[in-house]
Amino acid sequence: MASTSVTGIRKIITASSLGTLIEWYDFYIFGSLATVIAAQFFPKGNPTAALLSTLATFAAGFIVRPFGALVFGRLGDMIGRKYTFLLTLIIMGGSTFAIGLVPKYETIGFAAPLIVLLLRLLQGLALGGEYGGAATYVAEHSPAHRRGYFTSWIQTTATVGLLVSLGVILLVRHLLDQDPARSIEKFNDWGWRIPFLISIVLVGVSIYIRLKMSESPLFQQLRTEGRTSTNPLKESFGHKANLKVVLLALFGATMGQGVIFYTGQFYAQTFLENTCRVNFDQAKTILILAIVLASPFFLVFGGWSDKIGRKWIMIAGMALAVLSYQFFFRQMLTISDTKGRTELTAEKEIRSNVAFIGATGNILRSTSTIRHYEDGFTVSETQKDTLYAGGKAGARSKPEVAKTLGTADYWKMIGIVFIMIIYVTMVYGPIAAFLVELFPTRIRYTSMSLPYHIGNGVFGGLTPYVALLLTTINPDNKLAGLWYPVLVAAVCLIIGMLYIPAKSPSAE
Repeated sequence: MASTSVTGIRKIITASSLGTLIEWYDFYIFGSLATVIAAQFFPKGNPTAALLSTLATFAAGFIVRPFGALVFGRLGDMIGRKYTFLLTLIIMGGSTFAIGLVPKYETIGFAAPLIVLLLRLLQGLALGGEYGGAATYVAEHSPAHRRGYFTSWIQTTATVGLLVSLGVILLVRHLLDQDPARSIEKFNDWGWRIPFLISIVLVGVSIYIRLKMSESPLFQQLRTEGRTSTNPLKESFGHKANLKVVLLALFGATMGQGVIFYTGQFYAQTFLENTCRVNFDQAKTILILAIVLASPFFLVFGGWSDKIGRKWIMIAGMALAVLSYQFFFRQMLTISDTKGRTELTAEKEIRSNVAFIGATGNILRSTSTIRHYEDGFTVSETQKDTLYAGGKAGARSKPEVAKTLGTADYWKMIGIVFIMIIYVTMVYGPIAAFLVELFPTRIRYTSMSLPYHIGNGVFGGLTPYVALLLTTINPDNKLAGLWYPVLVAAVCLIIGMLYIPAKSPSAE
């Protein structure tokens, strides 16, 4: 049993959480900038194909997470928790910094997306080893009766990492130029690199802090007694009893938790921007405010799980998501629709600009039509045309639509996303303690990491890509993307209710 003092556990949580938060920040800025990155590293002829390619690259980082869990989980169970997740931090930080340096598609062609894919795979491998190490490390310093609460601090880091990535993106975008239009242009051209490049500073600070950490007391005791595992992979997955627990953890808990996590935060963000057409800044701030309001509930449900058990809190979160996703996403469509609104026709604006690009001889025209409504809702439709290019008549592009919500609708949207993130806190807050308690210390890092990263990395990480793909295949059904997370969560809900024990064995 861990006997770390309250002051000691706070230092451990701070050091572990800071490093894990930075890794999630590094991992998530790619997804938060998916639409911008699509224009940088893929051909511009088909924006939807470019976005799908970017989301596929984003998903690739998730798919390799289970392999990272195996590689670094094995190291963690053999040489220790501390140095293993110190190594994952270095790999993540280096890969993220390098993405910020990759030249555009226009400069190096298909080498650009290939390099980004390679770096994204390295990010996924690193994250596969990070989470299990941090969660195990904190759990092994925690008393059993408060394990859910203490490990829930680690659970906040994924969502807070997303929050930090969104905040940094908005801050950088607005600091580039006082003129909003020029600021957006600069950000889309080169400013997007800044959030990637500054991560190296954050990683350096975290490495310094983690170097001062001591090894987990439970692992240190095993090492002193000569009882560490010599082959964690074989013990974890070669023994039928332990493999059965691994599969139960995956199909009865982490699979559903993963799709709920990425639907409530990432697919909600993609849906706001690409389906509801809410403007970039509002879509980001809606998510930011919902995250700020909901994040304390990770600790609430983590602490509550110490009192009533982990299972039914997670099951309730899955059930609520399955039953209400269709309703909430339909409400998001309704809120962002112009139907039923009164247009202020006298305030309609039309702005046009023609630019001659001397280096290419191209003539470009941009025409924006802005419609205002009584409740503060506005719709901006921008048509960008190439009038003359390379001696030939240019082509008309597809209009870009951006909607700005009025105050009442803005807060309604925040409320909807807030509720969906509450579901995230219910399934995600208790899960670190739940997984830790399923497996013995000598193979815990390996055993818990694999189901977590398959559930989150494969089933969960694929959610934005599969959901967008389903919507693209079924253009008449804007809610078709929900089929995937609802089905996966429903299957996991049934398995979890039937087979997960009400109280996990407290394995030491």
